Amino acid sequence: MANTKRSASRIRLAALSALALALALTACGKSNAAQTSAQGGAGAPPAANEPVLIGVTGPLTGDNAEYGKQWRKGFDLALEEINGDGGIDGRPLEYVFEDTQSDPKQTPAVAQKFVANPKIVAVIGDFSSPASMAASPIYQRSGLVQLGITNSHPEFTNTGDYIWSNSSNQKDDAPYLAKLAVSELGRKRLAVLHLNTDWGKTSADLFIGKARELGAEIVAQEAYLSNEKDFRPILTKALDADPDALILISYYNDGALIAQQRLSVGFGEAVAVVGIGSIYSPQFIRLGGEAAEGVYTSTRFYPGDPRPEVQRFVEKYREKYNEDPDTFSAVAYDGIKILAQVMREYGTERKAIRDGLEAIRDLDTVLYGKASFGPDRRLENPHFVNLIVQNGKFELWQP
Repeated sequence: MANTKRSASRIRLAALSALALALALTACGKSNAAQTSAQGGAGAPPAANEPVLIGVTGPLTGDNAEYGKQWRKGFDLALEEINGDGGIDGRPLEYVFEDTQSDPKQTPAVAQKFVANPKIVAVIGDFSSPASMAASPIYQRSGLVQLGITNSHPEFTNTGDYIWSNSSNQKDDAPYLAKLAVSELGRKRLAVLHLNTDWGKTSADLFIGKARELGAEIVAQEAYLSNEKDFRPILTKALDADPDALILISYYNDGALIAQQRLSVGFGEAVAVVGIGSIYSPQFIRLGGEAAEGVYTSTRFYPGDPRPEVQRFVEKYREKYNEDPDTFSAVAYDGIKILAQVMREYGTERKAIRDGLEAIRDLDTVLYGKASFGPDRRLENPHFVNLIVQNGKFELWQP
């Protein structure tokens, strides 16, 4: 009888031990599953209605704030259309915008924040090439796509295969501007003023190389800092060189100030002002006022372009905002649309997006029409138009 009791006791103990072990394993499994879910791992597929998140890094305050505001208008219109059409496999597409003032000192910290967030599947930005390129190595190392929608520096995509751009290259933009100034406007004595940044110097060098090839003489070249407000000293030097055209490698705010201050040092209407496409912003005219009249530029987008893809976009934009879009709202719209097309076809995993950008063909875009990425991870065959400021607005100009 004693042996029978001891046997029963041992059986109960073994059963209790097995139950305790099972409970412990279940708890451990739940803990690991929760941790995997928190880290965005494969064991935690996203909920059907969980947003697909794009990180955006760019200027919402500071001297370049207008560019960020125009971006948002393009983004929001694109998201309205994408989500109205079912989103990404039924999930809404959204973005998180971090304000960097387009400052290269701020963008690496934002990049670290984005790569650490597993819900961010791709990144757009920053606005300026120097600000973007300061963060590119972080995105490359972490395997997170950085799509530069306004990054025209020739070396922007050189960091690696996670760095892409739907912006044209300054190797295209700056020589085209030289053709406008020299071949189409007939100017031969050029004074070049440019931002003293890597983008500004590279753009100026590319412009000057093509202008000289076309037979022009560079009679003055002056660099200036991005925070300068008084341009009269360098304008005076340029005026003393007797140019027939003043070339601005500028953004809208500094370009508008230069346009104004040139009049105070004695530049007359006989000296043409030709600005690179970055001045194509409503703010250039608002800040420059009457001094903006007659300024020429070349750009990749104009709302009067008769191409069907442009007119469809312009109509929707006017309906939503009661104003015309500019290049920066158009390229932002294209950027979101490109990522959405890739994610719908190839998935929302970070590497799948990179692979999709490489594989996809005939993307639908406003600026390029049907377009594909080339070996340099930029869209191929940019389209340019020439503009002039007349009667307080940018208008198409043809020789």
